[in-house]
Amino acid sequence: MSKHSYLMGLIGEGVRPSLTPPMHEQEGAAQGLRFVYRPIDLTELDLPASDVGRLLNAGIELGFDAFNITHPCKQVVVDTLDEVDPAARRLGACNTVLVAEGRLVGFNTDRSGFFSALARELPTADLTDVVLFGAGGAGSAVADALVGAGTARLSVLDPDLGRAQALIAQLQATTNSSLQLRAGTPQQAAQWVPQATGIVNASPIGMFSHPGVPLDPAVLQPHHWVADIVYRPARTELIDTAAALGCAVMPGQAMAVGQAADTFQLVTGLQPDRARMQQHLEALIAAEQVAGDLKEHV
Repeated sequence: MSKHSYLMGLIGEGVRPSLTPPMHEQEGAAQGLRFVYRPIDLTELDLPASDVGRLLNAGIELGFDAFNITHPCKQVVVDTLDEVDPAARRLGACNTVLVAEGRLVGFNTDRSGFFSALARELPTADLTDVVLFGAGGAGSAVADALVGAGTARLSVLDPDLGRAQALIAQLQATTNSSLQLRAGTPQQAAQWVPQATGIVNASPIGMFSHPGVPLDPAVLQPHHWVADIVYRPARTELIDTAAALGCAVMPGQAMAVGQAADTFQLVTGLQPDRARMQQHLEALIAAEQVAGDLKEHV
């Protein structure tokens, strides 16, 4: 076993049920590492998101190697860091912070996690015309990844049209002029989805607390590829519906594993076994379902 021990933390609200800590710890153990990952729950501690910088600096003093950052701190944390990776700076959001010689360095592995998951799970996906549901923090990371992967036209649908328009404006400011971008609400799905080549759900719809699908299933066609970032439940209604139609699908575990694997590699410098991490995640989700402990991920 490696002599170096790794200490990580997850800062955010309601993070106690997260499966990210055990996923990292199990991969660390499989690689012969001493890896400890602890949730730091702002709700339990009765702390505001604005305290994230103070907690990170305390973490330096306490010997932490890294942190994952989640809701509601991903945007707030950016201005508390010593250095920010260009992708995280472009998105204005950071979900991974390394402690490097007393300095705090931020990354966005939500973005890289979706990018690598798409390449791994749907390597032949036609990116000509993609419809994305959800323009929140996760949606922003997914949108940036889709642009980086070569999407020719990206349509962003969100119940809050202003939020979708803001994401489009952000993308327009950082991408080439040949990319076609448009914003709308889910009401545009009936018009835009049939002609699309791919569909991504980055909205909460499909979670245990938000059951259902983000679009009318009648507009799905077998030529579509469909990706979801919701991974609890293991297969959402959207993924099951699309698969039954013959669509190529990417369930939410792929991005969850991609994000965790990219973080693990940043922290340890070692290449994680993504297939093994997915097996770990699936086992953790199955154990929750058996126990009836169906909590949401944050």
